Order: sequence, then structure tokens, then C-alpha cells
Amino acid sequence: MQHNLPLTEEMEDRRQHDRGGRIGTTLSRQSLIDELETAILQRNIASRAEILRRITDLFIAGATHFDSEQKSLFDDVMGRLVSEIELSARAAFGERISTIANAPAGITRTLALDDSIDVAGPVLRRSECLDEETLVTGARTKGQDHLLAISQRKRLSESVTDVLVERGNKKVVISTAANTGARFSDFGYSTLVSRSETDNELALLVWSRPEIPREYLLTLFESASEVVRQKFETLDRGKTDLVQGMIKQAADRIQTRLREISSDFAAARVYVEELHRRGELTEARVCEFAERGKFDETAAALSVLTDLPIGAIERALVHDTGDQILVLTKSIDLSWKTTRAILVLRTGANGRLNSESPEYQDRYKKLRAETARAAIKFYRLRERAANTQPK
Repeated sequence: MQHNLPLTEEMEDRRQHDRGGRIGTTLSRQSLIDELETAILQRNIASRAEILRRITDLFIAGATHFDSEQKSLFDDVMGRLVSEIELSARAAFGERISTIANAPAGITRTLALDDSIDVAGPVLRRSECLDEETLVTGARTKGQDHLLAISQRKRLSESVTDVLVERGNKKVVISTAANTGARFSDFGYSTLVSRSETDNELALLVWSRPEIPREYLLTLFESASEVVRQKFETLDRGKTDLVQGMIKQAADRIQTRLREISSDFAAARVYVEELHRRGELTEARVCEFAERGKFDETAAALSVLTDLPIGAIERALVHDTGDQILVLTKSIDLSWKTTRAILVLRTGANGRLNSESPEYQDRYKKLRAETARAAIKFYRLRERAANTQPK
């Protein structure tokens, strides 16, 4: 491509005309290419840096009026000069280019992929002219300082964050997760959640992102320590309630499926219901079931006697605290002996009951039967409401 004097004069005349002649000439009438060739031949580094500064001034002054051919000229001249100047001048040029909204694409890419973070950093952090391909290339091929600079951009696409969360060190991943303008793919969220298992700070940042899909919230919550879960609740109680509800629903579905395919449970339920029909489902029977470790028979008996769904009974026996067992047994007037046997069944003979038994017994004695029966009515209403909600 030939770039001669008339083109340079035309740019200069247009710049002066558009500004009403208020800006003086910042570049001599000599052709840009001629001046460039002279600087390179002389191998005068200071001269090259000065020419680059002057050319940049000219571009900024008239950038909104240049056509594609003229912009290509600036891109070519800047590209040839930037490779011939020292690091400090190149870094200063990168700082300046990073603030130009419509900077030439070629030189912007060159600066962004410079091995020196002093040169590339400002461009990677701020330039609005970088395309996604350049950012992905930089994230895949450059060092952690470059990745950190990319992570600090106002906006990050999924393709870019995919690379950052996979290749980045702790500092990079923390910065990316904290970036409100970042967007993440399923791969990105999966990687963030996986890395959060050993990084509490990251876990809290991921939890705080408003757009995180529910399934990743669930995985994040299940893998977190109790201390981190408490912090989750402090940050967003609504999310915590949502996840706990999801866990409960998942557990209920698993329990329901296991009951449906369990021939042992089916036989136990038939046996218990037959005892109840004959009036033989006594406290002694329930105590015997519990003492012999018959989980299915015990659960079925409590379900029949309290008129609660089997799922609610199983949750009390498997997931909930022992206090709910106290409510169940007190509401149907079971003795402490039977209650204790059920608690042992719940925790296992080698569980925590030995150390907690006196405390449980004291709470059992203080709990009034009327209070327990009122609680059972509430449980029934809650279970019916849950069963009527759309799945």
C-alpha cells in the first residue's frame, strides 16, 4: 500500500479544518512513511519514540474522521515503530493506547500479547478494542500476571473466563470470581465450585454471585465446611434456605425410591398394618422393633401411630435431631424406655446417645404431651402442603 505526502496533508488539513484552525500542526508535512524510514535507518531509538508519540497525537486528534485506509496507515506505522523502541517507551505507549476507544486493532493486539506485563497490562485491563480471540489467546499462552490483568476487565465473556478459571492461580481465580462483569459457562461454574472445595475465600465469592445456577449452589453447599455454610447464611439467607430445601427434596426422593424397590420395607409395612388392624400394635411391639434394630418396622409403626407420612418419620430417624423423636413419642404417650430405644436405633449403639442420653431424658420429661400433639398437627399440615406443591 502506497502512503504519500498528499494523504498526510489531507489528514492534517482536515484536522485543522474540523477544529476551526485552533490546533496547530503536530506532525511535519513530510510523509509519515518517509519519516519512519529515516528514523529506522538512523537507528535512533529516541527519534523513533518521538515519532511514535507525534503520530499518536495526530491519530487521537482526528481519529473520528479517518477512513479505513488512513487508520490502516496509522496501524502500520505504529506497528513498525513499536517493535523498534525500548521497553519503557513501549510501556508508555501501551498505557496511552489502552485509553483510546477506537485505537488501531493491529497495534492494540500486538501490545496486549507483549511478553512484558508493563506493556500488556494496561491494554489487557482497559482497552475496549481487544477482540475475544485476542483475550483468549493471551489467557491461554501468557503468564499469571497477564491472566490477572485480563480478569480485571469490565466485562468478560464465557470463553475468556473458561480459560482464566482453568489456568489461573488463586489470585487470578479470586479476581475473576469477584468480577461482576464476568460471565461463566457450565464448565466455568463447575471449575469454580471444584476449586472452592479447598478455598474458602473463593467459595464465598462464588456463593455471592447472583446468577449462579441452583445446581452449582447445591454442590457448593454440600462440599463446604460447617463454618463456611454459616458464612453462606450470613451472606444470603435466601440462598441457604433454597439449597437446604433442594437437599431435603433430593433426600425425600431417594428415600421414596428406596422404599418403592425395597421388598423388606413392603413386608414390614404389611406386617405393621396388620398388627394395627388387629389392635396388637402396642408400645411393647414398637420397643421390641427398636431394640432389635428393625428400622423398617419401627418407622412403619411410628407412621401408623402418629398418622404422619413415612417420609416424615424417616427424616426424623435419619436426618433430623433427636428432639423430633421426642415429639413423636411423647405425642403418642410412649415411655422413656421406648423413646430411648428409638434414639439408639437412630444414632446406632455406638453413636452419640451415651453422652447425650441424660440431656434427652431431661427434655423428654419436661415436654408436655399436649405440646407434642400440637406439634404433630403442625407436621401433618406441613407435609400435606408439601405434597400438594407442583414437583
